[in-house]
Amino acid sequence: MGDLPRKRARSSAPHVSDLLLEIGVEELPYQFIAPALTLLREMMERLLKDQRLMFGAIRTMGTPRRLSLIVEGLAAQQTATVKETMGPPKSAAFDQAGQPTKAALGFAATHGVAIKDLEVRRTAKGEYLFAVKREEGRHASAVLIEWLPTVIGGLTFPKTMKWNDSGVRFARPIRWLVAMYGNTVLPFRMAGVMASNRTLGHRVVGGGRWIRLKHAASYPTLLEQGGVIVEPERRRELIRQQIDAICRESGLVLHEDEVLLEQAIYSTELPTALLGSFKEAYLDVPEEVLMTSMKEHQGFFSLRYKETGRLAPHFMAVANTRMEDMSLVRAGNERVLEARLADAKFFFEDDRKVRLSERVPKLSGVTFHQQLGTMAQKQERVKRLAGFIAACLRSTSEDLRLICERAASLAKADLVTGIVGEFPELQGIMGSVYALHDGESAEVAMAIREQYLPKGMEGECPRTEAGRILALADRLDSLAAFFHVGIVPTGSEDPFALRRQATAIVRIIVEADLRADLTSIVTKARHLVCEDGIAGLPDAESHGVRLVIEFILERLRHYCRVVYGFREDVIEAVVKAVGDQSLDLVDLIRKMKALQAVTAKPEFNALIIGFKRVHRLVTKEQWTREAVDATRFQHDAESRLYQMMTKAYELAKVSIPAGEYDRTLEALIALKPAIDGFFTEVLVNVEDQVVRQNRLSLLKDIDELFLSFADFSQIVVQGS
Repeated sequence: MGDLPRKRARSSAPHVSDLLLEIGVEELPYQFIAPALTLLREMMERLLKDQRLMFGAIRTMGTPRRLSLIVEGLAAQQTATVKETMGPPKSAAFDQAGQPTKAALGFAATHGVAIKDLEVRRTAKGEYLFAVKREEGRHASAVLIEWLPTVIGGLTFPKTMKWNDSGVRFARPIRWLVAMYGNTVLPFRMAGVMASNRTLGHRVVGGGRWIRLKHAASYPTLLEQGGVIVEPERRRELIRQQIDAICRESGLVLHEDEVLLEQAIYSTELPTALLGSFKEAYLDVPEEVLMTSMKEHQGFFSLRYKETGRLAPHFMAVANTRMEDMSLVRAGNERVLEARLADAKFFFEDDRKVRLSERVPKLSGVTFHQQLGTMAQKQERVKRLAGFIAACLRSTSEDLRLICERAASLAKADLVTGIVGEFPELQGIMGSVYALHDGESAEVAMAIREQYLPKGMEGECPRTEAGRILALADRLDSLAAFFHVGIVPTGSEDPFALRRQATAIVRIIVEADLRADLTSIVTKARHLVCEDGIAGLPDAESHGVRLVIEFILERLRHYCRVVYGFREDVIEAVVKAVGDQSLDLVDLIRKMKALQAVTAKPEFNALIIGFKRVHRLVTKEQWTREAVDATRFQHDAESRLYQMMTKAYELAKVSIPAGEYDRTLEALIALKPAIDGFFTEVLVNVEDQVVRQNRLSLLKDIDELFLSFADFSQIVVQGS
């Protein structure tokens, strides 16, 4: 299609029809379907463009039993193309008598062109032979029969299998194929299956009968007559309408869950929402347990009472069938859920017989990581680190430190409970529930609950100060420990989600405005790992803290790009200036905000040009630096710059520690006329070495003044 708009491409084709491709399979895991359809669309679009087949829109559809694609307005033939190939020079192609030489004959034969059809053209190098071939293009059917098996074979999945002697690997066995261009079948063979115009309807509603398609365009309609709604968006709309109607009638409110909705959409071909119930006695179990059991075991939605918001003894299921009387399906779902909730209730009641504090010794038998010891060791390190962080934070009380240490001493105990063994995603939540049951304070229980928040760039952060401290201590311990033994994310490999943990650290600190020296906290975390006797890499002592800090700063860069939209050079200017000094992430963000704002001023770019000239001079020139001697100035421009620099320096000494970065930057901008005047009137590299060194020392003071705020050499002058 080239760069032509699709509508124009479609109307310019001499003849067009729709292409249908359907890959019929045994039931796919619902998580596989949407990514496979995206890949199928991309591969088909790339194929058609590469094969010069003009087309309109591409639509993908899918259910657990089929991955389908329709290309609308596909041209019947490849667009013609002209291939021009330059050959030997005319002087070498023909002899003095004008007869073709071996060079000309060989060139013509290689490109399938008669000697008489070779063209002589003048180029910048002289006259050369050209072979010009016009290819009219093959019929679309021939191209598709050749290439569609490659498209199917190119689909990738998290897991694949082989099921026959064809050697083809796919997510599930391929049982039928449909390939039609208009009303014409495209007969190719793939995985031992010949493509045809027959597809299967719904197993129950459609009776499992074959449906013969007459035309590609009739595919969705005929399938729906066979009990299959093939478009995922139509199934989504139908499920939402059914759920809304049931909720209005019952007075209940659905607990929204996008993951469950996607599961319902891609697990069904003919979705039917239905309301089920369970015994009210199960409401004595924490609602998180009930909701997780319904979701993870059965794929059921939870419901709440509209008036009170309390969890209701009901659930919403989405069945893959439709009949006048759905009572049998409802009863079956209720019976299966009853067994699951009974198990959950048993685990919950049994867990409460043992206090969390009594479970802590069992953590010695739980491995955190084979190189990093047990979960008991980690929990003790987190306890000590949490106390240290609490002491580092400004305006924290002794009570807060004690709360943090108590919460940390119980934080991982729920890992050895029955409920968390059954539902690992409830760790922390159940620890909080059991802590309250054991008589722990609400502050301790909430910190235990919040220790795993946030999950990443999205999601809720801890709301309590103790929760934030515990969440930071847990993640910083993990980073320090894994980096200590050399387990560091590389490329796309991050098996222990350390990037996500570093992102959570950044979010907690920045969004809660926590002012503390992160370098000292990371240093403490690494010392605790070393004190635990964990053997690290040979260079872990010298590089451990620095590598962790650099890793966190990289996630800070990402956070600032995504959340604040800061310029890349602004981020780098502030981060590069950190060096080995204390690290306050909140302070870095404030500097970035101030610097980003000042970049919009009209004089900023000119100031940066002047600064970079200063920076280059003092970086490349060699001299013995001494204090600036004002008595050696020979030009008024030197005196003016020195006076302005001194004034700005005195202001920066006060404004930077106070966090008044707007004032600091205004003072730097005020130096622009003096810097410009200096370079206009003063020659730095004069023969008098004393004068030269004095001028370089003045420029070095200017350079250090700027660098005390940020590394302005990283700033890119816009438009230059």
